[in-house]
Amino acid sequence: MAAELRRLAFSQPIVLVAIVLLIAASFWAPALLGPDNVIQVLRQVAVPSIMAIGVTFVVIAGRLDLSVGSLLSLCVVMVISLHDKLGPLPAILIVLLIGIASGCVSGFLVGFLRLNSLIATLAMLSILQGLTFVLAGGIVTAVLGPQTVIFTHDLLAPVPFAGAFAAIIVLAAIGAVILSFLRRESRVEAAQAASHAGRPLRQIVRQPRYAVALGCGVAAYALMTFVMTGAPLAMVGCGFSSDEATLGISWHVMAMFGPSFFTGRLIHRFGAATIVAGGFVLLIGCAVVAMSGIQLWQFWTALILLGLGWNFAFIGATSIVAQTYTPQEKGRAQGFHDFVLFSSVAFASLMSGAVYNGWGWEALARIVLPVALLGLFGIGFLRLTERRGATG
Repeated sequence: MAAELRRLAFSQPIVLVAIVLLIAASFWAPALLGPDNVIQVLRQVAVPSIMAIGVTFVVIAGRLDLSVGSLLSLCVVMVISLHDKLGPLPAILIVLLIGIASGCVSGFLVGFLRLNSLIATLAMLSILQGLTFVLAGGIVTAVLGPQTVIFTHDLLAPVPFAGAFAAIIVLAAIGAVILSFLRRESRVEAAQAASHAGRPLRQIVRQPRYAVALGCGVAAYALMTFVMTGAPLAMVGCGFSSDEATLGISWHVMAMFGPSFFTGRLIHRFGAATIVAGGFVLLIGCAVVAMSGIQLWQFWTALILLGLGWNFAFIGATSIVAQTYTPQEKGRAQGFHDFVLFSSVAFASLMSGAVYNGWGWEALARIVLPVALLGLFGIGFLRLTERRGATG
């Protein structure tokens, strides 16, 4: 035993010093070695220890792994976002699968493809960081916006929600300051030269693909704004608190941006037209749920379906629009698209309050049905005509 301690003292002196200091400190603070404190310390060091063990094996094998920290950040953000939706156990299992998948990809690149471990894990680091930033941004948006309303809607009482609008001004000013630090490159001459190239706007707009995709995008975005604007008014009018209405909007925003991680992959696999059609089916489901009753779960479910439907229909439609013009025509085609889109969205937002005030929540939900069916018919007609053109 003495020989083993002597060998430990010479080979790992830092460990021996740490043990001695821990024992000495426990005399002045007996709770230091108490069961509660020991459990707390073990919890805190569990994650770094697991990471250190994995990295140790990688280093022993003569490799490097730069993606460990980014993977940890992604897992933390994923657990936070999934915990309240699915519960702790499913969230942990999903995060474990993400970690295993990331490790398998890095192992395949290094072990089978024989890529340099520094380059492979640096690429994985960039991918994981991007996913973390996008997901964290969506979570922050879904939480910060509604919580800002909850804490500020009575700030300037007795005027309701005046404080929330004042908070929007502050957030907008902060965003403007952040954007002012972006680097600006002078591309005026290139933009002027490109503006005279390509087809005229009239010819671009007359394309069936452009016209139908623009109509579907406008329908999806306008319906989303139309229902989202009226839903909090309806929930408060049905006796629910403004906090419950705000949380419903929070779920809606998460449903809007959460699927974006795999919407592009679905478009690549099934085609943009199919995804747009699926989005309009979800919007129809939103209307059906909204007309079925005025319980809180019905409001929240309708808002979640509204967000999912908007994501599929709008992203799919914009991907079709992007296929109808050349890079030289992008400014004209996209400018006209955005002008029509956001003008329609502004009109839908204004009409939402008027429709709810005049005819109620059910009438507001009924309007979704014909517009969504029209969009579904339009994308179906486009797909049918393109198939006939391909076979003919």
